[in-house]
Amino acid sequence: MLLGAAAVVLFLALLVRVAVLQVADHDDLSAYGEHQRVDVLPVPAARGALLDRNGAELALSMAQQTVWADPELVSDPAAAAAVLAPLLWTTPAELEARLSQPGRFVYLARQLSDERADVVSAALEDSGVDGVFFQSEQARFTPDAELARGVLGRVGVDSVGLSGIESQYDEVLSGVAGEVRLERGADGETIPGGEHSVTEADQGDDLVLTLDRGLQHTAERALATQVETTGAQGGTAIVSDPRTGEILAMANIVRATEGPDAGRAVPSSNNSALTAVYEPGSVNKVVTMAAALEEGLVEPGTMLTVPDSIQVSDHLFTDHDPHETASWSVTDVLAQSSNVGTIMLAQELGADRLDQYLRDFGFGESTGMGFPNEVPGLMLDVDDWSGTSIGSIPLGQGISVTAMQMLTAYNAIANDGVLVEPQLVSATVESDGTEHAAPAPEERRVVSEQTATQVQSMLARAVSSGTGAEAAIPSYDVAGKTGTARKPQPEGGYEDAAGNYRYVSSFAGFVPAQDPSLSVIVVIDEPTSSIFGGDVAAPVFSQIAQESLRRLHIPPAAATVTP
Repeated sequence: MLLGAAAVVLFLALLVRVAVLQVADHDDLSAYGEHQRVDVLPVPAARGALLDRNGAELALSMAQQTVWADPELVSDPAAAAAVLAPLLWTTPAELEARLSQPGRFVYLARQLSDERADVVSAALEDSGVDGVFFQSEQARFTPDAELARGVLGRVGVDSVGLSGIESQYDEVLSGVAGEVRLERGADGETIPGGEHSVTEADQGDDLVLTLDRGLQHTAERALATQVETTGAQGGTAIVSDPRTGEILAMANIVRATEGPDAGRAVPSSNNSALTAVYEPGSVNKVVTMAAALEEGLVEPGTMLTVPDSIQVSDHLFTDHDPHETASWSVTDVLAQSSNVGTIMLAQELGADRLDQYLRDFGFGESTGMGFPNEVPGLMLDVDDWSGTSIGSIPLGQGISVTAMQMLTAYNAIANDGVLVEPQLVSATVESDGTEHAAPAPEERRVVSEQTATQVQSMLARAVSSGTGAEAAIPSYDVAGKTGTARKPQPEGGYEDAAGNYRYVSSFAGFVPAQDPSLSVIVVIDEPTSSIFGGDVAAPVFSQIAQESLRRLHIPPAAATVTP
């Protein structure tokens, strides 16, 4: 009887323990069971498109088929790998390893074309391979191949922006993913009447850029041709509306060093217009001229006695072309790109005022565009200037800028003294068509309208009878300035290992000169046919500007129309 009682007590204790386990572990066990039965498949959101200012698609997403597997449902990984490997561009060993790994989900191939997906589907059906499935994913396409490559940027295989505009506006473009919940049996088939729910994805917004696809083609083609022709290492060209700050084209060309295009000029994946700096050379003289006029030190017609050379601390600065001491107006100094005359004006301004104007024109700080990896340029504090800085900096040496910064400075002159921050995005568009304009760019006055108008006329002289003659456009008055600058070397100084100088040549300007509607900067890196901006950069300015004027229907000023 005692043994019988003990057995009853033990049995009751076991019942209590099982009951406690059932109550205590019910939620965990239920969740585990659901995990075994229910597949949760993501439904990626369609990524918003990148559109040019006229609605043309620059980048868009389209549905493609992705192949995945549930390793627990693949009965024979080796046989499945033998069937699929040749169709998925991999080896049987690699594929077998993926099909044999633990877990319920593994990618086999991402974003196949429809034709390839059909071939794979037919092979699965014919071979009886189990545990392999398809799901739809969004793949990114650029209809114009490499157009604006460095500006638009790249998207990864998971539809995440990796660079450029795609990265900067990734959150806006990405949307919100949805999901599908399916209850499957042990054989992998959907259980009739089981859980089946769909949470729809929210599509990302489209992004309307300020770029004009046609002008982008023009800028890239003209720039690439000149890089090839001059033996240069690369180049940058930007087209903008100085009144609004809108960027109409932004081209970046580089000479490829490897691959099938080695040695050729091709679109760069790096948006050097914003992410790389250069010493601008004489293009920078416009700041000294504007500052001297704004401070009331001179007028455009003020005559200066300009010698051939000038000593500044321990360095003798000279004009490019030797000449007798001349009586030149301030306008002549700019038009003829006189180093000596510019330094004389900079000395009258003094280091502090010159430095302030350089910063007022936007040098030494980012443009406000927020573009990934944009650099602010290089500006020394006045306290760190050397004895020769008052001579070199006005000439565009000892200061580094981006091409966008320099064009923005010229835009301030073209826009009657008001600097407008440049912009690449004009609006976002929701999936229902609702459009939201981008915030208006910030503006600030840099110099007076009178000073800006005076400099506009001086820059027009630099083209009509100065160093920028090759930038001329029939029937239009063009304003602008050439630049030729020695290129700093990685080891320090301006001479390379062989004792040679390398150069960056440029031209920045706007048109029509007295009522500017269009501005362009062209920068050529290490040309070898000629080093001078007037020879290698100014002609590209003329070519790009002519096509832009035609495409944008900008007429010449009334006074310059040829009868």
